[in-house]
Amino acid sequence: MWREASGMLSNLVVDTTVLPPADRFEFWYALVAQETAPVHITSARLDDFVAYAQAIDLGRIRLASLRYPSLHATRPAGLARRTETDIYQLTLPLTGRSTLVQDRTETALVAASHFTLLDTARPHTARHQADGPGLATTITVQIPYAALPLPPDRLHCLLARPMPAHLGVGGLLIQHLQSIVSHPEQYEPNQAEMLGAVALDLLTATLAQRLDIEGVLSPEARHTALRARVVDFIDRHLDSNELSPSSVAAAHHISLRSLHRLFEAEATTVAELIRSKRLEQCRRDLGNPLLRQPVHVIAARWGFPDQAHFSRLFRAHYGRSPQEYRTGVARQNR
Repeated sequence: MWREASGMLSNLVVDTTVLPPADRFEFWYALVAQETAPVHITSARLDDFVAYAQAIDLGRIRLASLRYPSLHATRPAGLARRTETDIYQLTLPLTGRSTLVQDRTETALVAASHFTLLDTARPHTARHQADGPGLATTITVQIPYAALPLPPDRLHCLLARPMPAHLGVGGLLIQHLQSIVSHPEQYEPNQAEMLGAVALDLLTATLAQRLDIEGVLSPEARHTALRARVVDFIDRHLDSNELSPSSVAAAHHISLRSLHRLFEAEATTVAELIRSKRLEQCRRDLGNPLLRQPVHVIAARWGFPDQAHFSRLFRAHYGRSPQEYRTGVARQNR
C-alpha cells in the first residue's frame, strides 16, 4: 500500500507485500506503471509480484526508486498516441541488467555504470532482468519537456544512449539523486524545490556537454555544475596536504575570487567547507571500532598535523574532545 513519511521530503512508498499475492501485480500496475506514461508489462512473477516503490516530489521533477522482479515493459505507438505526455525519463539501473530501446537505438545498461534518457511521448521498450531470484533496482526521474532548456531536436540524438554514471557532471548528478533517495530524512520539505533545481541544472549541463552546446546553458546551470565539480574535487582530495582554496581554484582554471563567488550564497567559505569535511572524516575514523590508530595519526591523515589545534577545532565543532568522542562511541557499542 502507499504510505507517506512525515517530517521529511514528500516521500510516498508502495509495498506490494502487504497485499495477498494474487492482488499484488494489479496494485503495482495501477499505481506505478500507469502513473505518468502507461506501459504494458509482462513478467514471470505476475502471480506473486513482490515490488517496492519510493517516489519523491522535487518541485518540477519527480524522483523514484523502484524494486521489482524481472519484467518486460513496452509503450507501443498506439498507446503513446492515446496517452500523450510531455515528459522525459532518466533511467539508472542500480542492480540487475536493463535493455532500453527507442527510435531504433538499443542500449544495454549494466548496473550502476550508465544511465539513459527516454522520451515518454515516443514508443519505447524496456527489459529489466534481476540478478538471480532477487529484485532489480532502478532510479528514475520524470522531467517535463519545459524543464530542460535544450533544443528538443538536439536531445533526440541522446535518447536511449548510454551516459556514464560515475564520470564528470553526470556522475555528480547521479550522486545527488542517490543521496536524496537513500536519505530523504536528511532534508526538510521546504528544500524539495532547491534539490530539484540542482538536479535539473546538473542534468542540463550533462546533456549540453554531450551535445557540445554548453554555450546555451543559463548562468544558473553553469554555476551549479561548476560548484558541484568543485565540491567533488574537494571530497576526492581531502587527504592531500596541497588542498586549499588556491589549489581548488587552479585545478578548475578560475581565479580565487571567482571560486569564492561560487559560494557566496552558502553559509560557509571554501576554506570552512574543506575544514568541516576533514573534521567529519576524522569523526568517522574515531568512531570506527576497527580503526585503533592514535588520534594524532588520524588527524594528520586528514590535514591536521598540529594535534592541539585539531583538538580545539574538533571540540568547537562537536562539543567533545577527539578522545572523549572515541570513548563515548566505544561505550555505546558495548
